Amino acid sequence: MNIVVLVKQVPDTYSERKLRSDGTLDRDATDSVLDEINERAVEAALQLKEAHDGSEVTVLTMGPDRATDAIRKALSMGADKAVHLSDEALAGSCAVQTARALAKAIGTVEGVDLVVAGNEASDGRGGAVPAMVADVLGLPALTHAREITVDGSSITVKRETDDGVTILTAELPAVVSVGEKINEPRYPSFKGIMAAKKKPVATIGLADAGIDASEVGLAAALSTVTSSQPKPPKSAGEKVEDEGDGGSKIAAYLVSQKLI
Repeated sequence: MNIVVLVKQVPDTYSERKLRSDGTLDRDATDSVLDEINERAVEAALQLKEAHDGSEVTVLTMGPDRATDAIRKALSMGADKAVHLSDEALAGSCAVQTARALAKAIGTVEGVDLVVAGNEASDGRGGAVPAMVADVLGLPALTHAREITVDGSSITVKRETDDGVTILTAELPAVVSVGEKINEPRYPSFKGIMAAKKKPVATIGLADAGIDASEVGLAAALSTVTSSQPKPPKSAGEKVEDEGDGGSKIAAYLVSQKLI
């Protein structure tokens, strides 16, 4: 089974994120990491590889040169190889453009049986790209997976929601997106980190993937940021002096805030 995992390098959630004047995220202003849910997608793919002899895991990302750090993290976890779609013309692409570009990049990998992705990335939280990729590729989309099982040419996904458990089944090839509760990703071992340095990473541009430059980038994006402003500073809290009537004062405050 040939598995492709879509991964993304994102700003560290513990760092302060900023927008540029054109409304795009300033990725150079913060430390970058492999997205947390993408790590779980890699782990899910590796577990499937271990359960099915002869399987291979390819990680695929779209991003600038520095995104190789995210690729190496996935390779050190145990992925076999990687494809890096990198071109300056991709900067500022919207979700639809990104999905179309990723679909073209997936097409450069031979014999793909399964595409695994995280439900969403922490830098955007649109939660739509995996389903969009499936639509572009004309493949079944099994989203929000908590468990994944492959039996022959059939894939089954268990999805848990507040309303209960849903079982989704489809024939391969297919696209699956996973949530944050599917697993706990493994830590790369020293052996894995060293081995990752020797694993093949194919860096491709727009022409290699068959993408027209006019189809991607901020100028052709289908969605734009019209305005933004920094998060306001936290205001000082209200201190209650307890002189025997502290409980009444707190209750009155909660009533004024329409909390009770």
